[in-house]
Amino acid sequence: MPTSSRFAVAVHILVALAVNEGKPMRSADIARSASTNATVIRSLLSRLANAGLSTARMGVGGGALLARPAAEINLLDIYRAVENCELFTLHRSPPDRSCVVGKHVQVAMRPALDRAQGALERELAHVTIASIAADIAHRGEFTIPWQG
Repeated sequence: MPTSSRFAVAVHILVALAVNEGKPMRSADIARSASTNATVIRSLLSRLANAGLSTARMGVGGGALLARPAAEINLLDIYRAVENCELFTLHRSPPDRSCVVGKHVQVAMRPALDRAQGALERELAHVTIASIAADIAHRGEFTIPWQG
């Protein structure tokens, strides 16, 4: 199953914006923090903006900002904004319908896969950008701006 780092990098972006609350961040600075290219960051910021999770301030001193409070952005919001495929995909080509396994395997698998996807989404819905930022702050590296 192919995987991508879009979700992890998008979370990284939004946590960085939360930590710098109110101060716009340039894509180059976020890219340095995430050890990726600024083009990747801009692409993800575009997806996040389309989902109403980030916004941009243009001009001198501009950059990316959170569009909502960090406590109102959960990981499910981010997952849905940046991932464009199901967690579990089935066969690329339809299985042989003349084979008893090929005829029924997808239908037999689907309930378990749907439950697994649902469990993932329920868990992601409980974790916010604010809670991840608080966890990082707890590790002693910084103070969360909105908690003084």
